[in-house]
This record gives sequence, C-alpha cells and structure tokens, in this order.
Amino acid sequence: MAARTVPAPAPPARRRPTTRRSGVARALAVAAVLALAACTGGGPGSVGSPVVPAPATTDRGPSSPPGPSGPATVQVVEVTDVATGLDVPWGIAFLPDGSAAVTLRDEARVVVVGADGSVRDVGGPGAQQLTDVVAPGGEGGLLGVTVLDATADGAELALYATTAQDNRVLRGTLSGTTLGELTPVLTGIPRARNHDGGRLAVGPDGYLYVTTGDAGDRPSAQDGGSLAGKVLRVTADGAPAPGNPDPASPVWSLGHRNVQGLGWSSDGRLFAAEFGQDTWDELNVVVPGGNYGWPLVEGAGGDGFVDPVATWATSDASPSGLAVTDEAVYLAGLRGERLWRVPLLPPPGGAGPAGGVGVPQALLTGEHGRLRAVEQAPDGSLWVLTNNTDGRGDPRDGDDRVLRVVVR
Repeated sequence: MAARTVPAPAPPARRRPTTRRSGVARALAVAAVLALAACTGGGPGSVGSPVVPAPATTDRGPSSPPGPSGPATVQVVEVTDVATGLDVPWGIAFLPDGSAAVTLRDEARVVVVGADGSVRDVGGPGAQQLTDVVAPGGEGGLLGVTVLDATADGAELALYATTAQDNRVLRGTLSGTTLGELTPVLTGIPRARNHDGGRLAVGPDGYLYVTTGDAGDRPSAQDGGSLAGKVLRVTADGAPAPGNPDPASPVWSLGHRNVQGLGWSSDGRLFAAEFGQDTWDELNVVVPGGNYGWPLVEGAGGDGFVDPVATWATSDASPSGLAVTDEAVYLAGLRGERLWRVPLLPPPGGAGPAGGVGVPQALLTGEHGRLRAVEQAPDGSLWVLTNNTDGRGDPRDGDDRVLRVVVR
C-alpha cells in the first residue's frame, strides 16, 4: 500500500507573528475564503477572559437541519479514577466493547483501559514495530489514536507516531490485546521537538482527518505543498479524500500552528482546538479550504482569514484534546489545568460554519493538573487524560490517570 511522502522542510529562524501579509499569503487567504461561507468575529478581549466573537449570519435556507443546543452552564457532579499510574497518556479511542485504547507517548506503547479500571498491555507484531520505529522526544512520540473500522477480527486502529525521520500515520488491527502488523498510511509529515500536531479522527463522511503542527517552520503553515500546519483529510489508504479542495492534495485546511483536538457536532460542524504562541489559544470551526492565518495572525485577524469562534489567553487554556457532545464542546487544557466547556448553539440561519457557540465555562480548574485529552464514553460520561508526568507538570500520587467525569 503506497504511502504519501512529503519531505520535511528545514526550520528557519524563529520570528514573532505579525498581522502584515504578503501578496502571496493574501491571495491564498482570499482564494480559500471564496470557497466557504463567511465566518467573522470580534477581536480578543482582556487577558485571562475567554472571548466568543460575534458570529456572522449565514443562510442555508429552510431545509437546513437545526443545530444542537446546550445549557449555558453545567455542574460537575462526579469525578472518579478509572485508571491510575499511566506514563504520559496522550490519545484515547473507545473500542466496540466499551473499553478504550490509550497511547503512552514516551513509552511508545498502547494499553487497553476497561470501564472496570483494568489496564492491559498491548503486544503483538504491531506493538514491537512501535517500539522499533517511534522516536519520542519533546512533544513527539506515540500520539493520536482512532478507530478506523470494527471488523470480525477486531478494531482497525490508526496511530500517529513520531519517528526519527518524520511524523506518520500507521494502521493495524487490534484483536483483544494483540496489535497486528502496522502499515504506513501517511508519511513525510514534518517533525520537530515541538508542534507535531498528532490528533486523528474519523469524520461523519467516513474519511480520516489528521492534524499537523508547523514543526517550528512557521511559513510552512501557509505553504499548500507542505503537510505541516494543516488539517489533512485522507482515505484509509492515505490518498487524498474525494471532495478535497485540491483533488491531488490531502490538505483540507491550512494556516494552523498546532491543532491537537478535533470533533464534529451533530449538524456537521468540525471543531478544532489550536495552541497559540503568546497571546491567544483558539477554538475554530474548520471548513474546506479555510486559511486560519498562522503565522500571520494569532487569534482573530479577519482580512480573508477564518476567525476563531472562541479564544483564550494561553495561560488559561493550551487546549489539546477535544470532545463534542450533543450540548457542548469540551477542551482539555494543559497549561490552564482545566476542562473548558463551550456550549453549542444553533448557527445563525441554519447549519453553517459560523458561530453557534455560547460563553465558555471553566470546569475542574486546578483540581487535577494538566489535562491532555477528553472523549465521550459510551455511557455519556467524559473520560479525561491527565498529563502531569510529561516533564512540564507537577505529578501527584497516582498520576497520570484516566478520569471519569459526569456533568449535568
């Protein structure tokens, strides 16, 4: 099965983001925006406060399905440990039997966590391949995981791995706790110690979505020929998915700094969590061909770029994993050490890319340290991964852990 490869660019000297735009960048932005509905927002507010830009009005006509709608606020009514003693857990994906595959970034291992708290090591040829090929370091290692398909032989997984040469997506079948031989799906994603992206998700359309970081090479986020700083959309074999903005390219959207959260609302909006540099973390609605501005813009910038639907000061969020339920978007905050909840509202004029979110609400603030990922469990609760053993946190007795969180 042929894997798509794009050589990693050499990183240039670091520079601060600016709102100045070159003619090429402006042309890219305008061309992208012509292909999508308008999505604008107000500028950021005071530091330390979440900001929800005013949504633009879109009109898809009376046939548009209604959007989801959640309460303005909720309460956390229960938090329990599902599993403890994990080493830098990063990705989580629920399996058909209700257990979850969890990746351990620095150990390059997969474990299966049951609802009963059991933690079982995954072995087999695929597990050995991960040990051989993954090169952990900095923010890289064994990152995202998602279920591509459930078969009679088990669950077919996609895994995002940092190797010595690149970041890549691999796939293999997990039967019980045995991972079969892995096949490369997508290779040549630029790697670095920081900004490796790493989230994987299967969309409502059945295609695989892959988030990548700029890998320290900021201009590459605006380069349509690079896989860095993008949301990619591919088939299970790694080919550009039908309907991509460029039929020959896996690029679905560009201008991203480091996206590590993806999820869809019931009306089809794709939400993404993105790390900012010094000022604004973002919650974006990703649309095909959209240009999200990095490194020319951090936060809302307008002028042909797609503005975020919510922003936070980087000290309050650093959002990694993301889950979308019927009532809200939940974002796991690393530096912010909290779980952000963004209520879902119907988009103006029907199901469109703009707006449709309420005022963010902070949950679990400072209670469990750094939070890396969040997923909705089959019983409707949220499973949240802590990340205090990653070298940046303050480990507590029993860290790292899988938390079961119930909100009402």
